[in-house]
Amino acid sequence: MDRIDTGRAHPARVYDYVLGGKDHYTVDVEAGDAMIAGWPSLPVSMRQNRLFMERAARWLAREAGIRQFLDIGTGLPTAPNLHEVVQSERPDASVVYVDNDPIVLRHAEALLTSSPEGRTAYLDADMREPGTILGSAAVRELFEPGQPIALTVIAMLHFIRPSDGYALVRRLLDPLPPGSFLAISTATADFAPEEIGRVTREYESRGIPMVPRTAAEVRAFFEGLEPVEPGLVQVHRWRPEAAQKGVAPEQVAMYGAVARKP
Repeated sequence: MDRIDTGRAHPARVYDYVLGGKDHYTVDVEAGDAMIAGWPSLPVSMRQNRLFMERAARWLAREAGIRQFLDIGTGLPTAPNLHEVVQSERPDASVVYVDNDPIVLRHAEALLTSSPEGRTAYLDADMREPGTILGSAAVRELFEPGQPIALTVIAMLHFIRPSDGYALVRRLLDPLPPGSFLAISTATADFAPEEIGRVTREYESRGIPMVPRTAAEVRAFFEGLEPVEPGLVQVHRWRPEAAQKGVAPEQVAMYGAVARKP
């Protein structure tokens, strides 16, 4: 665990802190508090992003019938985890979690508690190495060849520089079978530009790249895919439920969408 740097804020730990978790350090608390001071709606936005993941994963398992999930940039375990959501709909679902954060690695056992019928695995790998991910033993052993896969990239791409993001997603998506799905959520400054500018500067000041994208820039990730209704929207507007009532547009700085590979 010598890769854990407790002297610098880490995005997964800041996320954990803002969501009320316990797996963070003083530097992450300081970073989170500074970001919330710059934009008090940050906890609302992060929570709505988490709820989007749950709704999207549930839809993919229940409505689309997907039982193979590849989750990139998993982050720290937060109940319910993706496998808990999808296996509640399809107990035989298989989930491969991918992250290169040593903190997540330390908590990986929490991600591997599968339903008896299903399977989960944790892969310590970097999104910047798609070949390593798709060629891993975890993917080969858990996924049935030729069957569709849901590629989920939740709250991850805004930490990837624009010059890298599109190519990385395509290198992960292109080898997947027809009928696979791509689910993405990522940050935007479209609805609260000044506030998100302050949050972005806080991340950057701590050595963490932060790239909010416009709607057109996020839509480009889905080029050539078939969008699932309602298409690209703020995460709280994607097939909303009771928990999304009363949330104002300026409180959410995340776009989300799900699309099918023809």
